[in-house]
Amino acid sequence: MPFKVAVLPGDGIGPEVTDEAVKVLKATGLDIEFESAPFGGAGYDDCGEPLPAATLALCQASDAVLLGAVGGPKWDSLQPLTKRPEIGGLLAIRSELNLYANLRPAKTLTPLIHASPLKEGRSMMDLMVVRELTGGIYFGEPRGRRDDGNTAFDTCLYTRVEIERITHRAYEIAMQRRKNLIAVDKSNVLETSRLWREIVTEISTQYPQVSTSFMLVDNCAMQLIRDPGQFDVILTENMFGDILSDEASMITGSLGLLPSASVSDPKGDIVFGLYEPVHGSAPDIAGQGKANPIAAILSASMLVRYSFKDDATADRIDNAVEKALANGTRTSDVFENGCQIVNTSEMGDAIVREL
Repeated sequence: MPFKVAVLPGDGIGPEVTDEAVKVLKATGLDIEFESAPFGGAGYDDCGEPLPAATLALCQASDAVLLGAVGGPKWDSLQPLTKRPEIGGLLAIRSELNLYANLRPAKTLTPLIHASPLKEGRSMMDLMVVRELTGGIYFGEPRGRRDDGNTAFDTCLYTRVEIERITHRAYEIAMQRRKNLIAVDKSNVLETSRLWREIVTEISTQYPQVSTSFMLVDNCAMQLIRDPGQFDVILTENMFGDILSDEASMITGSLGLLPSASVSDPKGDIVFGLYEPVHGSAPDIAGQGKANPIAAILSASMLVRYSFKDDATADRIDNAVEKALANGTRTSDVFENGCQIVNTSEMGDAIVREL
């Protein structure tokens, strides 16, 4: 039977980059059935909800989900907040599909080392941020306003079960990489971080092959700039992971290069996950063919690697991306003298040729 992938193009540049990711997946020769559905702002425009019931049902019936991007000024003032694409769409689908583990790799691509803001030689890195995705301050209750709107509050809440499951997932990934895990927290201030540190310390004894250490989040932010090559797997909570993974992504030179995976527990032999580029919907360049599709294409590679457990095909996609860049094919965000500027679709075509 074919794999079934739900495609949620979303908003802004989402449909453009998602088209290229699907193009590349089709070129691999894998037996995949694709079905698209509205989501985010497009879902709201279509039926008044950023996560339509039919879209959620499609995702639940699929082996994996490929997402473009959501949001934009058009929907920023919608009320209530649950009508907005980022809250009623992205946060809701993560919760509904139990996508508790966010995997964000950040790797320097050799042809693009000059695009890094760090000095050459300091910018080489290959790390994975493992971020807990369905707990913490983004989901904690209560939250709201009081005193006539002049006081606001959010609650950061974590349970042992939530911390244990993401910690095991991080160690499993570290075992497949360089066997080095750094748990990032703010345990000198936050009680939730102290619970994180206690539980990670307990679980670390089950993975003696992995070197485990702890780092405060402010120090981690500095160390990523000072020496990003020291990191292999970073394990952290929801908000810290959101911030640190964006910092790491910019060291590679462009948000247009970074993929991500949000995965749940296995469904039989398949690990269910949602795969999306780290970048946003970039409505200012939507429809102009300027968007870099590489992050979406590498997200498709992660889909093949983590959901379908096909490392060989994922490696083929990754290598094709790097070869296309090495041949001088570039979108404008990573252009260098002597290279050829191409549009979104042409970049996808170049990667397909290398594949």
